[in-house]
Amino acid sequence: MERNKIIVKTSILGIIVNILLVIFKGIVGIITNSIAITLDAVNNLTDAISSIITIIGTKLSLKEPDKKHPYGYGRVEYFTSVVIALIVLFAGITAFKESLNKIINPQDVNYTYISLFIIFVFVFVKFIFGRYVKNIGKKVNSSSLVASGSDAYMDSILSFTTFIGGIINFIFKINIEGYLGIVISIFIIKSSIEILRETIDSLLGVRTDSTLSHEIKKEVMKFKEVKGVYDLNIHNYGVSKIIASLHIEVDDNKTAREIHILTRKITYLIYDKFGIILTIGIYASNEDGKYGEIKKDIVKTIKKYKTILQLHGFYVDQDTIFFDLIFDFEENKKEKIRDEIINILKKKYPNYNYNVIIDYDITD
Repeated sequence: MERNKIIVKTSILGIIVNILLVIFKGIVGIITNSIAITLDAVNNLTDAISSIITIIGTKLSLKEPDKKHPYGYGRVEYFTSVVIALIVLFAGITAFKESLNKIINPQDVNYTYISLFIIFVFVFVKFIFGRYVKNIGKKVNSSSLVASGSDAYMDSILSFTTFIGGIINFIFKINIEGYLGIVISIFIIKSSIEILRETIDSLLGVRTDSTLSHEIKKEVMKFKEVKGVYDLNIHNYGVSKIIASLHIEVDDNKTAREIHILTRKITYLIYDKFGIILTIGIYASNEDGKYGEIKKDIVKTIKKYKTILQLHGFYVDQDTIFFDLIFDFEENKKEKIRDEIINILKKKYPNYNYNVIIDYDITD
């Protein structure tokens, strides 16, 4: 709840700052007849709209889960980031078009000491504010605020080039606003594409940070009953709603009561330490004696396949051998390789059936 208050508060501050900049830049743009300053004012207006969108997205993300959306509305923030990125893209394309028009049809501009000083103040305010919003966004893990902060930061660079162009025009009477605008508009477009790409990655689902996955596995392995941790899968339904699942390997002589107590302890620990709601599956292990020797032989057999990263979930139940094969994503003949391995094993151990599941390298 505190996180959402910070996001809303920062966004409201952004609206106020940008509306003030729109008013003052608009006045200066009219007085100096500078298309760059006027365009800058329009850019600030889009920033104000971005802040409004961020507030709306944050409020919507607070909605309680319902039957249709049992995981809540946390991912709404990702959609608001997409909208903000599109607004930034629109601003960049508009800046490019206006700058190109300024080169083709140059107009006289009238900079003064006062107007240059005011532009410099604009640059300073926007730069500090952009850094502030971006840092707050990173602190509370808000992609919308990070996007807004990045946009404001790029705006400050755009304003700075306007300032430089104004100085050059004031001293040398050379108008380079259009050329500077072209360069900066390209950077703005690039920034919007980067924001859009990162947000789309979050919506599609990206590989979990290796530090987090290693930490989770490390904590689970602290329980002496756990012989291995596999298949960690993390789903993000917004910053405050993270759901994960994994398999733990335990001796097959554990009772249901013992497994129940063990898994409860693990889920409580992971939620308390990481805020992650965890579901645990069980792999039974019976690698003692002859079964252990069979496993060693299977591991030796699969070593020649470079795209097989791991074997786990090994278990022998009377006449059936179970295990999973973890393949590299680049391997496009997984079924063929699995069948080939099964055929090799059938020749070595003809008295067994084989249940081999193809799995993927989801987390480190």
